[in-house]
Amino acid sequence: MTYTLEISDELRERLESHLEEDESLEEFIEELVSMYETEGTFLQEGYSE
Repeated sequence: MTYTLEISDELRERLESHLEEDESLEEFIEELVSMYETEGTFLQEGYSE
């Protein structure tokens, strides 16, 4: 089943700035979700709790 997700233009621009060459937004989002499922959290350089 396919769902449509609406995002703001600003968020789309932010996401697109992280895309690798020939990578779609869908592929990028799939990668983010996979990383989150594997790691349990998104890691950020220089960040610690």
